[in-house]
Amino acid sequence: MVAGESGLGKSTLVHSLFLTDLYKDRKLLSAEERINQTVEILKHTVDIEEKGVKLKLTIVDTPGFGDAVNNFECWKPITDYVDQQFEQYFRDESGLNRKNIQDNRVHCCLYFISPFGHGLRPVDVGFMKALHEKVNIVPLIAKADCLVPSEIRKLKDRIREEIDKFGIHVYQFPECDSDEDEDFKQQDRELKVSA
Repeated sequence: MVAGESGLGKSTLVHSLFLTDLYKDRKLLSAEERINQTVEILKHTVDIEEKGVKLKLTIVDTPGFGDAVNNFECWKPITDYVDQQFEQYFRDESGLNRKNIQDNRVHCCLYFISPFGHGLRPVDVGFMKALHEKVNIVPLIAKADCLVPSEIRKLKDRIREEIDKFGIHVYQFPECDSDEDEDFKQQDRELKVSA
């Protein structure tokens, strides 16, 4: 799942990560249409093959999230969707024919945080608190290339403090297996330091 206010680069990241345009049929909304827009849940499924491994990936997009003037509980349609997917999976697992069960649960949410501010906004806190026990949340500072390294460090530190202050659980990268090669272990260490 990708979530965050409009214009933070969610579509660009998805396109770059998976080298596919999931949004080719999308039309840009006029200012008036954006004002009246509510949160939508859009699923895009793509088949990916890398090094002989085939994977069916579903990206769940949330256009309209956080774009209203009053964002009170704007995450409710998203939490309802996540809950529905859990319930459907449970029903399928509890049934008699479990051979071809499709897992539509949301396993990870890339949550885009605006770089223009001094940390988390109330909508960011509300969203992450509503989902952190249901989905692995990976907070991302959107458009970080607009900031100089000292600004990024300061913003990251502020966001980490607020995540701790509000008791929000975000995804923690696991430790490497002892049999991994040294290059991979070094990449893992660098990733953890940068996160």
